[in-house]
Amino acid sequence: MDFISVIGYIAAILTTVSFLPQAIKTIKDKTTDGISLGMYSMFTSGVLLWLVYGFFVKDIPIIIANSITFILAVTILALTIKYSTKVNQK
Repeated sequence: MDFISVIGYIAAILTTVSFLPQAIKTIKDKTTDGISLGMYSMFTSGVLLWLVYGFFVKDIPIIIANSITFILAVTILALTIKYSTKVNQK
């Protein structure tokens, strides 16, 4: 594996793992206070586009990182929508 690939894998691991604390906290606490629905919608769309891009250029670090990040981001986004709907119904 060359140096550039190592940088790609390290970047993929760091950016993907950075979402775990937020996902775990959101699932555990069942609250999304302070999470912007607009920001997370745009972020999740961007991650999806990075994933599509990764498939087009056949870049494994981009594909792996954005697949995992997309799953985590969609989870947080779905919970943000779910919990904000419950607050608005009260």
